[in-house]
Amino acid sequence: MTAKLYSYFRSSAAYRVRIALGLKGLDWQTVPVHLLQGGGQQHSAGYRATNPQALVPALQLDEGEGAAVLTQSLAIIEYLEETRGGAPLLPPDALGRARVRALAQSIACDLHPLNNLRVLAYLKHTLGVDDEAKNAWYAHWVALGLSALEQSLATSSATGRYCHGDTPGLADCCLVPQVYNARRFNCPLDGYPTIARIVAACDELPAFEAAAPERQPDAA
Repeated sequence: MTAKLYSYFRSSAAYRVRIALGLKGLDWQTVPVHLLQGGGQQHSAGYRATNPQALVPALQLDEGEGAAVLTQSLAIIEYLEETRGGAPLLPPDALGRARVRALAQSIACDLHPLNNLRVLAYLKHTLGVDDEAKNAWYAHWVALGLSALEQSLATSSATGRYCHGDTPGLADCCLVPQVYNARRFNCPLDGYPTIARIVAACDELPAFEAAAPERQPDAA
C-alpha cells in the first residue's frame, strides 16, 4: 500500500511535503482535500477524523507502519528524514541542522501562518476587511519575513547553491512554496536576489517541478 497524502494543490504546507517526498524518491497517493469547495472539505466529519485540526497536509503511512496518520508539515518531513533513505534533507552536523531548522521555521512558523487561508478568510469575512487591505496585510508580512530571510542567507558562508550548501533540503522545501504564493499575490520580490537565485536553482530539479501546484491532480 502506498502512503496517502491528504493535500490541496495550493497549500504551502502540503507543497513542502510533496517536495520532500520527491527528494526522497518516494511514491505516494494524493487524496485531494479542497479547502474552498463546499465551505472547505477539511471541515467535514470524515476529514476531521483523519486530522482533528482540519488542516492539510496529513500523511497516512503504509499499513506496515500501523497506518498511522502524521500531521504538521515539518513533523512529516522530519519523520521522512529519520525513516527513509534518499537525499538527506538535513546536514550531518548539529550546527548545520540547527541553521536549516531555523531557516525553515522562520518561514513555516513565523511567516506562513500570517498568510494562511483561514487567516485571510477571517480578515475578510469576519472582520470585514476589503480586498485591498487584505492584500496589503499579506504583502506586509511577506516583505518582513523575506527581508529577514534574505539577509540571513546573503550574509552566511553556509549558503550555497541552495539555502544550505549545494544540496537542497528542508529549508528549500519551505522557501519555494512561500515564494510561489508571494508571486501569486503579486508581492514585490526584486529586493531578494539571494532568494531568487536559490528558488531558480530549485525549480530546475525534478522533485520541485513535480510538486508544483499546477502539476497536482486536483489543480483547478
